Amino acid sequence: MRYPVVLLYLSHEQKYLIQVPDIPGCQCYATSMDQGLDDILYAIEDHLTIMAEYGQSVPTPQSFESHVGKHDYRGGIWAIVDIDITPFLGKSHKINVTLPELLIKKIDNQVASNPEYKTRSGFLAKAAINELQKN
Repeated sequence: MRYPVVLLYLSHEQKYLIQVPDIPGCQCYATSMDQGLDDILYAIEDHLTIMAEYGQSVPTPQSFESHVGKHDYRGGIWAIVDIDITPFLGKSHKINVTLPELLIKKIDNQVASNPEYKTRSGFLAKAAINELQKN
């Protein structure tokens, strides 16, 4: 899942405040943008881990455009980070699914040509997440 992040330079402290607007309270400080982008990935994972432990849902990211005009982020530098949210969705369960043969072949071809999915189950999970985010 792709989350917009904003890096705000705090000149009086000579460091960056990095925030994830779609994950309230998820932020970190860094002395460089590179370090900040690395650190915010860990902060997001830690934050989502705690949310999962409390049974809370993974927040759905809004578009970059929905955040960029907000007063709190004026003058910020924006980036997008991609987070695999699968580990934060809870324990995996095996299910039996019936699909048409040609659809299964298309899915398997997509998995074979794109290492992002790793497995047929990974592809189906990502497709389900994308469809659920539409609502």
